[in-house]
Amino acid sequence: MPKEKPRVNIGEVIRSYRSDRGLSQGDIERRTGLLRCYLSRVENGHTVPSLETLAKIAEAMEINLSDFFPGTDTPQDRETRKMLGELSEEEIRFLADIKKYSTSLSDDDKRLVLAMVRKMATIVPPPNRGNGKSVPHSHRA
Repeated sequence: MPKEKPRVNIGEVIRSYRSDRGLSQGDIERRTGLLRCYLSRVENGHTVPSLETLAKIAEAMEINLSDFFPGTDTPQDRETRKMLGELSEEEIRFLADIKKYSTSLSDDDKRLVLAMVRKMATIVPPPNRGNGKSVPHSHRA
């Protein structure tokens, strides 16, 4: 007899991601076109969304569809977590901001931004990591 798989309450997962990102059901409604009352029914477990609808919700929250399903780690996911573990919270927030704003950029604009970041990285010395505080440009020696 096969062991029963743990059930995922997709509504609870959606609500958790939504609240973690400071989004309301109205925000998701505006981003997806899905009605707020429908989103409420999903979050409360009264309705199970289709995969297509889940993809819309994931995109609205700027997460991957696979994030809704625990235990679906890929080797790339594990490598990413390992790399993120080596970054400070400030660096992770900075990268998250870049990801959030870069979704609307064209490929050419993304390449331009990356070239600008590379150029800035060669001009401005990195902040002193010894004390965890960065020094403003005007006070650097």
